[in-house]
Amino acid sequence: MTSTFPDISISTDRLVLRPFEEADVPALTAMMADDQITAWMTSPFPYTETEARDFVTRRAPALRTGGEGIVFAVTELLTQRLVGSVELRGTDWRVRSAEAVYATASWARGEGYASESLLALAQWLFQDQKFERVEMRTAADNTAAQQVAQKLGCISEGVLRNAWIARTRTEDWGALRREGQRNRPVPHDLPETQGGWEDPATDRPDPRGGGWAEIRTDLIVWSLLPEDLDGTFEQLEPHGW
Repeated sequence: MTSTFPDISISTDRLVLRPFEEADVPALTAMMADDQITAWMTSPFPYTETEARDFVTRRAPALRTGGEGIVFAVTELLTQRLVGSVELRGTDWRVRSAEAVYATASWARGEGYASESLLALAQWLFQDQKFERVEMRTAADNTAAQQVAQKLGCISEGVLRNAWIARTRTEDWGALRREGQRNRPVPHDLPETQGGWEDPATDRPDPRGGGWAEIRTDLIVWSLLPEDLDGTFEQLEPHGW
């Protein structure tokens, strides 16, 4: 029998972590189209409403029912506005561990929502689900994500060398080609359009111009254990909602 997480919501003083709903599709589409999310996550780009609807209605629920993890929409308690997402994946039910992944909407950054939602998730996982370990992995150049991990009390365990492919925006593919990959790898088989880069999967140009190049980078591995939370954000005790 496959172990699964319960279909629940979690609340803090400011936030509600709940399952995604189809009504979230427009806000999720806008959130995932942000450059910072495109740069550091593996989400498709351009991120379309079709992709968002498939995630909300099929892939996110399947992650939970298949026993692999759970996905929460992060919303403001008072306004119900979508401000991010948090996810557990790669769950090992024997070891009682999982990897946490998150994204914060551009309109909600600077409010501490990432650390608050991750803490609520970790407390629920440790206290209610009796897990023993949460893992996070951050790209070596993603300093904002590293600061969130440190704020939570995560311990850096080491570096996975050359283990991740991030994206960097380029405004002029021609100039990069002329540089001959001096500073970064540039795909030479991507079609160009007058208005910008054209996604070969969709044949649609990026309306903002330029494009994205993939760059290989290291991953920093962080761990969080139940004892690491002692005295951390005690005011944020989550409860089922």
